Amino acid sequence: MTDHVVDLADVGFDRGAHIILRRELARLPRGDRLGVVGTHDALAVHLAVWCRQEGHELTPEPDPDVAAAWIRPGHAAADRWAGAERAGGVRPSAVVSRPPAHWGLAARGALVEPGGPQVPFDLDRKEAVWAEVAPKLYAQAAARQWDPGTAIDWDAPFELPAEIEASVVQVMTYLVENEQAALVIPARLLARVHPHFREVTQLLAVQAADEARHIEVFTRRATLRGEFLGTSSVSGRASLTSLLAEPDFSLASFLLSVLGEGSFLNLLSFLDEYAPDPVTRRVARLAHQDEARHVAFGVAHLGEQARRDPAFRGTLRGAVERRHDMLADTAGINQDVLDALTVLAAGSWSPQAIARGHAAVQRLQEEMFEGRRNRLVHLGFPPDEASELSALHTRNFM
Repeated sequence: MTDHVVDLADVGFDRGAHIILRRELARLPRGDRLGVVGTHDALAVHLAVWCRQEGHELTPEPDPDVAAAWIRPGHAAADRWAGAERAGGVRPSAVVSRPPAHWGLAARGALVEPGGPQVPFDLDRKEAVWAEVAPKLYAQAAARQWDPGTAIDWDAPFELPAEIEASVVQVMTYLVENEQAALVIPARLLARVHPHFREVTQLLAVQAADEARHIEVFTRRATLRGEFLGTSSVSGRASLTSLLAEPDFSLASFLLSVLGEGSFLNLLSFLDEYAPDPVTRRVARLAHQDEARHVAFGVAHLGEQARRDPAFRGTLRGAVERRHDMLADTAGINQDVLDALTVLAAGSWSPQAIARGHAAVQRLQEEMFEGRRNRLVHLGFPPDEASELSALHTRNFM
């Protein structure tokens, strides 16, 4: 047995002496004891209290020239971590299939002390929320965040006829309404996902931030030349409310991201092409790059679900049919929105231009249909069934 001595100088327990002692005790060979030397006035008192709390044996030293006291490590501190487990299993930071509730807010890969609160995250199964592409998409999302104040030149010079500007305002009003639903849904889901699946929670948080930013820029463009926004139809709000009613993570992702936001990619591309001013074009282009990530995560997550369980496609079909039946008696998309899109695509009020604009909006809806159909085929639906389900999607686009 060998004795070791640590000199704390004038550092007391009120200034971190315990950190030095823990380090020295951790390095102490088994069976040895540690002498403590120091000049702090309360060292002896504080040392006795600390050793009692930590479960160490403390022996006073009668000769102050040798040490203030001797510490023989006890087992209480080690026992605190008896039964501890890594929040990731055998491989540090591994994503497990079902993290236990007592891991709670512990970081993935951390050594989790036994006990503690049971945190009730109901989305606690990997297959219910995960996609292998989630870490990559989150990294991409974090790198591509943009500032509405600098990414868009709000002072870009342009003048539009009042009726064209009114069409832009109506479309922006419609976009704000839809993005408000698209913000609420990931925000709700985020609070239910077990933090062990951190990349999913991070991705949902960025998705909510994306939608908040879209709401800001669409509203800002709508009010760039005036004060009032356009109209909001009952049928449009009913369609969006039906999205909020879906509690299942995968089905909410399916209806919102794969079908709804997928269709919005086509709408934003349409606005990019037919925007009558540079601000509208820039707003549409920036929103498109964000929405593409949301769609990519939804498709990847649901694709993994469908490959793991082919019967899952029946669940997806049921969600489409239920929503269609729920909205069967509604009028569909706000006619003011369709007319505004027609005017933007026309660019003028001549009969021939309006006819061209109307045809462009018809093509837009056909492209939305084909986009939904292709994503459904990617999820494993036969082409004819994918076409049928694409046709059942709400006429409100989202």
